[in-house]
Formats: sequence, C-alpha cells, structure tokens
Amino acid sequence: MVYAIIDSKNHKYYTYLSNIFRAINNAQNHYNWLITDCECCPHTPQFEQLLGGKYCWLTGEELSAMIAEDDFQWIWAVITGFEKDIPLSDVLKYPLPSAQDYDGYYKHPVHLQHPLASIEIVPSDSSWTLILSKNKDIVEDYLTAYPQCQELMH
Repeated sequence: MVYAIIDSKNHKYYTYLSNIFRAINNAQNHYNWLITDCECCPHTPQFEQLLGGKYCWLTGEELSAMIAEDDFQWIWAVITGFEKDIPLSDVLKYPLPSAQDYDGYYKHPVHLQHPLASIEIVPSDSSWTLILSKNKDIVEDYLTAYPQCQELMH
C-alpha cells in the first residue's frame, strides 16, 4: 500500500527539502535517492552540475549534506527513495520517473512511479509537493508537522 499526500497550502510557490526532511524526522537518511526530471535553483555550481543531467544518484547522507550546505528551491523533480540494498543498476532497468509527464498520482489506487521505490517526493511547478511512501509513518509524520495537507486516495 502507498500512502500519499499533497501539500499545496504550507509551502506555496516553493519547495525546500530542509522543511520536508524535518517533517519526516530525517527519514531520507535511510534511503538512496534517484533524482530525475529536475529543475531547481542551487546556488552551488557543483550541485547545479550534479542535478543538471538525466538523473542523479545520491545516498541519503549525501542528499542531506547537499541540502544542509545549499537549501535551494526545487521547481520540478521526482526525488525517489530506494532501500539501501537496491543497486543503481537494478533501478536503471526501469523508465526514469517524470514529474511532468505522469498522471498516475491522481488515479486510484495511488502508485509510486518506480516499481522498486519506497518513497517519492515530487515538487511540482513551485506550487505543491507530493509525498508518497510505502511507510505510513513518514506520511503521518509529515501530516503531524503540516496538518493542512490533503490525503490522496490509496
């Protein structure tokens, strides 16, 4: 089962991952992350280059360190978390997740885009953010921090 919420009230016009990481009690550190379909505004040239390709693969600790150094605005992206024992080679056997070309978040039941994923964070057009997770606690933690979110059907 996938638990999903849309946050369009608490972070209007921007998505900053530091706020999300605090709300989910830094659960990002338990995953490796595939970042795709990314449009963002890092101030650090190294991060701009890292995120400017077709995809980026980071450990949770690397993603956390990047955001601790430069908590930049995310406009579009699919930030997909995988259990640490799933290698990138297995992840790349499937199509890359898309922020702009995927409508499955609004179909019942809600699914993660990538079949091996455990969590997705989807900033969209600087106006809302989706949080989807197989781990109910992550979504509940986010809802505790930001109770005005809307749950998506599961």
